[in-house]
Amino acid sequence: MIAISNPVYIENEIKIIHQLFEEGLPLLHIRKPDFSELEMAEFIHQIKLEFRDRIVLHHHHALAHDFGINRFHFSEKERKNATDSPARFSKPCSYSTSTHSIEDFNSLENDFDFAFLSPVFKSISKENYKPKTDLFKEIKSRTNYRTKMIALGGIDAKNIQKTLENGFDDFALLGSIWNNENPIKQFKLCQQIALSY
Repeated sequence: MIAISNPVYIENEIKIIHQLFEEGLPLLHIRKPDFSELEMAEFIHQIKLEFRDRIVLHHHHALAHDFGINRFHFSEKERKNATDSPARFSKPCSYSTSTHSIEDFNSLENDFDFAFLSPVFKSISKENYKPKTDLFKEIKSRTNYRTKMIALGGIDAKNIQKTLENGFDDFALLGSIWNNENPIKQFKLCQQIALSY
């Protein structure tokens, strides 16, 4: 189970992040596309040291060394740009990426430990972002089993079980947490469903 930060700054976000980690969140992807390097450094600095090994950086990868982070995410665009490929980082690190079709997922190199495949359902956080094809049908032609397949897009308590039953290895939460009046309660509900699966 993975959580992705809200893409823009929200009040009490750090407090909620700490609570998520305290409740057992294994990984938090920090995705703040509009943050400058300084804003990103200030954001990470507020996260307790004990949780930093569970952070995955989407942007400003150069900050990772200063904060003891060794998990990196590459967008589809970055993955296809040789200068931003995982090969330029020294191991041991963990790498993830984003994909939007089973063909794209199947063609991934061995560099990636896991990859998001999205959108599975109509997005909760992005308006008008919905599946163009039925990914549950598509993933029946999966050939890449080296990389974990993570469901993203519209995932919430109502569809986690369906997602895992239909071949995804895990799932990521974004809108279901940050667009919820009680993000921690929602997280715990999703966690419970995942643990009972």
